[in-house]
Amino acid sequence: MARKPARAHEAAPTRSDPSRKARAEMEFEEATILGALFGQFDANLVLIENRLGVFISARGNRVQIEGPEDGVARARDVLKAMHQRLIQGHELDPGAVESIIVMSAEPTLEGIVSGDEGAPPIMIRTRKKTIVPRSATQIEYMKALASRDVIFALGPAGTGKTYVAVAQAVSQLITGSVQRLILSRPAVEAGERLGFLPGDMKEKVDPYLRPLYDALYDCMPPEQVERRIASGEIEIAPIAFMRGRTLADAFVILDEAQNTTREQMKMFLTRFGMNSRMVICGDPKQVDIPGGPAMSGLNDAVARLEGVEGIAITRFSVADVVRHPIVGRIVEAYEGNDQ
Repeated sequence: MARKPARAHEAAPTRSDPSRKARAEMEFEEATILGALFGQFDANLVLIENRLGVFISARGNRVQIEGPEDGVARARDVLKAMHQRLIQGHELDPGAVESIIVMSAEPTLEGIVSGDEGAPPIMIRTRKKTIVPRSATQIEYMKALASRDVIFALGPAGTGKTYVAVAQAVSQLITGSVQRLILSRPAVEAGERLGFLPGDMKEKVDPYLRPLYDALYDCMPPEQVERRIASGEIEIAPIAFMRGRTLADAFVILDEAQNTTREQMKMFLTRFGMNSRMVICGDPKQVDIPGGPAMSGLNDAVARLEGVEGIAITRFSVADVVRHPIVGRIVEAYEGNDQ
């Protein structure tokens, strides 16, 4: 039996005057999910109150929201989005609630909840989880991943650039729309010189590729990851291993691309083959190669290729950080000192 949506008993308050006071009521039909919706000891409601400056009282399956008009309107949107996420079977952890609150300032939130013109919400399904956008820019990014051949994802740490790309790659590998998943990054230390690492070639380069493994294991069961790596369906290698190849029928991701040289970036981009998709992720402000940003292959490629047909460039900012909220504040503090 289809679930009924949450009902709001008052018209949504307008957001024209944030100083005006408003009140709204909502009623939720599914009593079984109220615990997850409200959070342990109403932690989710308290988080919304603190972030939006409203007061929320819950009695049974009814919620009343009071406060500034703009805050009440956003709180209603947030609760609707949280409710929709739960009835679709997705998790609702504090990070998800925080992200929904951030997105409530964007006009796109309703599109995530109900889908544009009746279309299904934007999401990526993998064997282990379903990923939905956690920022307005991630909406744009997910659309580009589903439609463009080459996608540049630029921005600070914690914005989901690599994670979302790996999720999309795993989804396409599972459905058979690509035959291989190739993950790569330059073997460059972040401000350190580690010297010669022990072991064979795989053991030497694995530390540099660990973030890609982490994202992969989060989207697929470990035994499937190992089996697909052994069969060659999934390949994880430093960028130097890409020279001379044509990457056809593949989803190719280059992470930490700001640490490529111009020559490496040109070599990598020209590996593009038929029925492939290529995603290049990096933070133009965190360049660890000699010469700094001026010598970065990522910065050079973006300058050359912006506006070229078939290529999308998504720019994330500190406002799109979806890790713990303090990560966004840390990034903002460092960027402020660099200006």
